[in-house]
Amino acid sequence: MATTTSPRPAAPPDAREAALGRGRPIGGFELWTWVFMRISGLLLLVLAVGHTLIMHLPAGGVDRINFGFVAVRWQSPFWRTWDWMLLMLALLHGINGLRTITLDYVRPPGWRFAITMAFYVIGFTLMVLGTVIVVTFDPTRWGPVG
Repeated sequence: MATTTSPRPAAPPDAREAALGRGRPIGGFELWTWVFMRISGLLLLVLAVGHTLIMHLPAGGVDRINFGFVAVRWQSPFWRTWDWMLLMLALLHGINGLRTITLDYVRPPGWRFAITMAFYVIGFTLMVLGTVIVVTFDPTRWGPVG
């Protein structure tokens, strides 16, 4: 004998999110930050592994890295761009990750906003300082390199 049952009502979205964690966003700003994290993670992997292979593994290893080495390396716009992209993507990726953690664990809206804004201000400040250093670096101002 077959019995029929009525479908179980779906749990409210908040209860499902709390039980399962945050899933992939459906659209809007959260979707684009989710996509950014995946793309920037892949780019960071390439940039960071490339940096490690080039800077730390060839003959001499880290012992050969000093001010003169960086000064000679940064004469090339390619390496300045590489290092700047690594810095910017690492900062953006990290700030976005901290923002996501804040959204997950900080419940009071005022605290959530304050903490997120603090991350944004600190991140923006570090991005500006990093960009100024990479763009304006002139080894000749520091005496002979060698």
